[in-house]
Amino acid sequence: MNRHLPARPRRVALVLAAALAALAASAPSALAAPAPAHPGGTLVLVGGGLKDDNAEIYQEIIAKAGGAGKARIGVLTAASVPESQDPDAADPATCSNSACNGAYYADLLRHHGAADAQWIPVDLDHLDAADSDAVVARVESMTGFFFGGGDQYRYVTTLLHGDAHTDSKVLAAIRRKLAAGAVVAGSSAGAQIASGPDMVTGGDSYQALRDGSAPGYFDDPTRLGYLPRGGFGLFDAGLLDTHTGTYGREGRAVRLAADTGHDRVFALDEDTAIEVEHAGTRDETLRVLGTHGVTVLDLRHARARTTGGRWSVDGVRYSYLTDGDRYAPRTWTVRPAPAKDRLRPAGTAPVPANHDAFYSIDDPDGTPYSLSGTARALTAQRTRRTATATTYETGPAFTVTLRRRPDTRAWTLDGATAASFTDLDLAIAPTRQ
Repeated sequence: MNRHLPARPRRVALVLAAALAALAASAPSALAAPAPAHPGGTLVLVGGGLKDDNAEIYQEIIAKAGGAGKARIGVLTAASVPESQDPDAADPATCSNSACNGAYYADLLRHHGAADAQWIPVDLDHLDAADSDAVVARVESMTGFFFGGGDQYRYVTTLLHGDAHTDSKVLAAIRRKLAAGAVVAGSSAGAQIASGPDMVTGGDSYQALRDGSAPGYFDDPTRLGYLPRGGFGLFDAGLLDTHTGTYGREGRAVRLAADTGHDRVFALDEDTAIEVEHAGTRDETLRVLGTHGVTVLDLRHARARTTGGRWSVDGVRYSYLTDGDRYAPRTWTVRPAPAKDRLRPAGTAPVPANHDAFYSIDDPDGTPYSLSGTARALTAQRTRRTATATTYETGPAFTVTLRRRPDTRAWTLDGATAASFTDLDLAIAPTRQ
């Protein structure tokens, strides 16, 4: 579950009856999708906060769906509350439910060049639609799909079958389309739901470090929870997290991976995506798109321990990739964007103090992207090998220690500051009193 999400304006709501009428009126044979150009299909997973004018991401989704004027994109917004739970459902200016959010994204995708974009009418008010042959026919006519944000658990309850965790007909059709070459995109909860086992359901970094994780979905939004059976399992190269720098989620990402035995996390910043080409095949590759970055946490050599009831970890390798950088999951290797040059560390000043490593909600003076900012500053220093950041909270406080390794690398766009870096050593431990 993602909290603190900013409100944004909505346009006129779609009416369910109109959507179903469109389904009935469309002949599947006349809407046949073109042959796939990319076997294995493409995922475009956005860390939330996707701005309406982020043409790079929207147009890449459309390009992978067949191109401007050809792409036909189905919009799924079941992570939103349904109309029956939205007190503003009747007001097009303030509504925020699955139908009006679906209309909003469909309009936005058409604005960016899609030939057609339509809401797929599946939500908590219309659970039967997930197994409707008419809805499946519409899915089969699409060349791409976009999953909106909200609460990823609602996707579990609408598109998967209960305790069996099996696909609904609609999800099975989308999965087939992806395997055949379609694009599946999503933002915030719409990206998180692509996760495999141990999908995060909520939690803040400090409470995660202090208390650990537990399977389930909790009313307390600070408690680190996860679903052992995961989401849709479309992405299996590592755990996923979203809104990372904005809400300081690096700590919870490390803790969840260590607790559940995962050796890699991709933690996505807002207005930023990983594009996964040839998804699910041996040729799968990742590329970063957008405004901020993607944190890659490598726990293959990490050591977690609990001493005196207090948890710590060391040996985590921390990388931060930005626009245009590529990552090969099978070989764990990075290829920086062609526009970036290798950074030659030249700074000699101390790395600025960081007393809120994970941008606490309780800190009135906190700064988003706090930890990645400290890490980037360290990689630009010639005389400094380590930097630390502490949690705002105490009882206990935790210290994050970042250390440059012999194989740490950084790349720059301006010749002085780090845009991207790889293989800093990261450790987290209770602060010594």
